[in-house]
Amino acid sequence: MSNTKRISINHVKNGVQEIIRQMHLDKFRPDYVVGITRGGLLPAVMISHYLKVPMYTLDVSLRDNVQEGPESNLWMPCDAFGAVDPDDVPIVKNRWDSTKRKNILIVEDINDSGATLSWIKEDWEQSCFPDERTAWNVVWEKNVKFAVLVNNEASEFDGVHYSYDSINRLETPDLWLDFPWESWWLD
Repeated sequence: MSNTKRISINHVKNGVQEIIRQMHLDKFRPDYVVGITRGGLLPAVMISHYLKVPMYTLDVSLRDNVQEGPESNLWMPCDAFGAVDPDDVPIVKNRWDSTKRKNILIVEDINDSGATLSWIKEDWEQSCFPDERTAWNVVWEKNVKFAVLVNNEASEFDGVHYSYDSINRLETPDLWLDFPWESWWLD
């Protein structure tokens, strides 16, 4: 890492405030916040406390957790989709109810390559109504939104709704962002 940029805790606070401002302008209020381990946890808990909504975690450390692999929380995509309890399907006459869809904010520190956020999207689609492509497109646009402190403009994942800063890995491929939770003991 030849080019390291240290991110201050004040920069993180400003980023969280900006994400909340963007959500307010978008009139999006999550029923709960999902923090991606490890980098998304601090901004997710800050947003959760500010909005007074629950926060859950999702372990999708593709870089640091290669032995165990990512965690798949199947109840989250079913919440997002408005899945109906199998016993209620004969009454409701459908496998999902769009009025029961939960609004979910997924928070990460950086959308870098896009692999983590893409994995979540693919995992959720495959675990809950995988054949309902059109309905999932609505869920991704309306009910489930992604927020990051830093968005890589060259990322393969283009579904970030809210962000504070941006970088472009095509222009600065050797830039390493050092968030305060990664080396706090150096301050």
